[in-house]
Amino acid sequence: METILIVEDDAKLAGLLSAYLSKYEFRTVIVEDFSRVLETFEESSAELVLLDVNLPKYDGYYWCRQIRQTSLCPILFISARDSGMDQVMALENGGDDYITKPFHYEVVLAKIRSHLRRAYGSYANVQEERKLIAGGLILYPERFIIQYGEETSELTQKEAILLEALLLKEGRVVSRERLLDLMWEDQHFIDDNTLNVYITRVRKKLKDLGLDDAVETIRGAGYLLRSSATTL
Repeated sequence: METILIVEDDAKLAGLLSAYLSKYEFRTVIVEDFSRVLETFEESSAELVLLDVNLPKYDGYYWCRQIRQTSLCPILFISARDSGMDQVMALENGGDDYITKPFHYEVVLAKIRSHLRRAYGSYANVQEERKLIAGGLILYPERFIIQYGEETSELTQKEAILLEALLLKEGRVVSRERLLDLMWEDQHFIDDNTLNVYITRVRKKLKDLGLDDAVETIRGAGYLLRSSATTL
């Protein structure tokens, strides 16, 4: 019997979701203390999380990032927010799917079953978690985490894609066009300065870990990750 953690501050909706899923032999745990979402997740041993965006204290994006530091379990956002940007934010912060309210319970059930199959069942990939290593820097691309020594930092999905591309060609130039292709399906709608913003963010996170000048700009060509980056 799989366990579903329900992180929803509308007690009535949380109860209805729990009752519906229980009919299909799921064990459900409803978060009651919204300052202990991560602790409740760990205590419940949940295989999947239903996570609202608007929550007391911290929003769902924050709690998704916290869970992603320790788990790759499916996280499905459920929210009344229906803008494209909200869905992008959910995915960039580590979510696997986004369901807008009001929803049909049958759709929620189908998505839960689909993600559980992919994560643990017939479609599951049983290989070990991927990690990329260069000069002591470790990237965990599925969890959007970078590590250098004992220090770690969280990434957004786009930052993780960018850094993965640089790590895979450590010491060699990756063109701007290649990075744009990897990060956005249709780069024609992306402002040229947007990539610069992400490069700046990645540089800052690397610097905060203790690596300075790790990402070098090669004028007219692109960027490269220096394996001999200065240690602060």
